Amino acid sequence: MAPATPSLALEHSLLAHHPLVAGMDEVGRGALAGPVTVGVVVITGATGDPPPGVADSKALTPAEREALVEPIEAWCAGYAVGHAGAAEIDRHGIVAALRLAGRRALAALPAQPGAIVLDGRHNWLAAPPSDLFDQPEPDPWAIQMQVKADASCTTVAAASVLAKVTRDALMVRLHRDHPAYGWDHNKGYGAADHLAALRRLGPTPLHRRTWRLPEPAQPGGEVAAVPRADDPGQARVA
Repeated sequence: MAPATPSLALEHSLLAHHPLVAGMDEVGRGALAGPVTVGVVVITGATGDPPPGVADSKALTPAEREALVEPIEAWCAGYAVGHAGAAEIDRHGIVAALRLAGRRALAALPAQPGAIVLDGRHNWLAAPPSDLFDQPEPDPWAIQMQVKADASCTTVAAASVLAKVTRDALMVRLHRDHPAYGWDHNKGYGAADHLAALRRLGPTPLHRRTWRLPEPAQPGGEVAAVPRADDPGQARVA
């Protein structure tokens, strides 16, 4: 079945109040190794129709995603991709790492959007107040949350494609230094061969140590118990 075709309806409603509107999406949240990656795609009121085939990256084949990268980059008014690495995820937690990656992507844009569409219900981009007496400066963006925006909003779908292709290519490069874990095909997620390598060899510096990783096998062939993760809701094998 063909993937759902997103539209620019929500973005156009926001463009009535903001000259630049962006869609953002993340990939790698549930991986065991490698970064979490956020893509951002910006449009203006003068941006034309999107390239044919733009859809949620999860609904596309690798070849379809890769073929869309150049057309998306040529179509939009601005784009960028940001990362937060495994050590940052361990140090700050996954939500703060998403925020870090997203803000790195935004900082790389030539101009800042006035409004941003985010997928889901939780605004992971927003900066939390530090305390009652030391409030951070207000964020400069109006955030529009939209459930399943990666399937319904073209800019978010396009951002998901750029983020997915960029992160996949990065994991393939990292695979060359750590070939036993199969990152060239599992991209750091909890596939059977990745889990088996973790039990056999233990984690690398690119693994998320606070995740629910399998313990290396003990002498005699027994597998040690899996430790409880700091955040069981986010630290999952998937």
